[in-house]
Parts: sequence; C-alpha cells; structure tokens
Amino acid sequence: MTGDPASKVDLKRTIAAYTAPRGSFEIVDVPPLRYLMVDGHGDPNTSKAYGDAVAAVFGVAYTLKFLSRRELGRDYVVMPLEGLWWSDDMATFTTDRDKSRWSWTMMSLVPEWLDDAHVARARDTAASKGGSPAIDRLRVSELVEGLSVQTLHVGSYDDEAPVLDELHHRFVPQHGLRLRGLHHEIYLADPRRTAPEKLRTILRQPVEHLSAGPAPAAPATD
Repeated sequence: MTGDPASKVDLKRTIAAYTAPRGSFEIVDVPPLRYLMVDGHGDPNTSKAYGDAVAAVFGVAYTLKFLSRRELGRDYVVMPLEGLWWSDDMATFTTDRDKSRWSWTMMSLVPEWLDDAHVARARDTAASKGGSPAIDRLRVSELVEGLSVQTLHVGSYDDEAPVLDELHHRFVPQHGLRLRGLHHEIYLADPRRTAPEKLRTILRQPVEHLSAGPAPAAPATD
C-alpha cells in the first residue's frame, strides 16, 4: 500500500503546541506526546555523545517514516529535533552559562498511529545498517508536560540566556506560577543550513500554579 504524496502530514501544523509567538510568552496546555529519546551529558558543541545521540534519533526517525509509508500508507514529515535540558544549577542556562554542566535528552516526536513495536523494528533496522552507537540507548517514551510557558526565539542559541532569565524570574512569578519539570527546546531550523541569527527555536518550560502545593522534584530520566 502506498500513500498519496499530497496527503503527507506535517504534525507541526496540526499540534498547536508547535507554534509560539515571537517576542512574548504564552501559556499553553501541551498534550501527552511520545518521542524517540536518547539521554546524555556535556557541551553539545563538543561532546561526541551529543552527536551520536542526534544521529541515533534521526536514523530511527527516518527509518520509522519509511516503514509507515511503506506498510501503513501514511506518510509524514519527520518532526524536528527537540531537547530536554537540565543541570544541578539552572543558572548554567542563564547568568552562568556553562554548557559542560548540562544534561540533556534529545528527541523527535513519534506519530500517534505508530506503536512501540513499529519503533522497535525501525531501531533494529537502523542498527543493522551500522547506525550511531547510541541507537542501543534509544527508547520511546511519553512526555507529559501539560501547563507550560513558551516563546519563539529567533537568533543564536547563545542568545537564549536573557530570554530564559526573563521567563524564569519575571513572567512565571508575575503570573502566579512556578517552574516544574525540564526546560524544553524545539529546533525549527537546521543549524547546518541556517545562519545563527536566523535560527528559530521554541523555548518551553512546564509550570504549575503556586496554589498546587509544594513543588515536585524534576521527573526522573534514564
């Protein structure tokens, strides 16, 4: 069964949380979504583990796309790279920007019609072709973010610090909210083909109302 190319789905256009305003913050409710995920630690500009993780995510993501088109007749645009980021001291993302202390999970969204068995087959196929050594650490997992604040940042990744500082220390407390969960970035432009000043990144932070009680610990990651 072969899908009609004209019917290729772009999930960025159907999931509202994949759009965000530039120059301002908005509060959104993000639905539970499933992702291909690989965890790691270190400066993304210099860490081999980071490059291996990205290669594993996209190697499996494209294999999964072709499986969906070939066997299910459902074609789609592979979703962009995304990342969850955290550190023992969150100031390393804002006022004391030290990338060597960052931990991360690199991700790409899995369409809802593909199940864990499809992902396992795609992972095995990608691994058999000599893909990234990080494929062995790739998993599929649901991310539940819910209430979140996000904005579209246009510019270099290194220029995100003041935006995050404003989000954390002005917008969130002014709206009776507090941070929870992990900082989330969605990369809408390929840095290999886009000038730094034109990069487009959705910056997202899960939050909760102060009335929700004591702040929970950040979710555990593998």
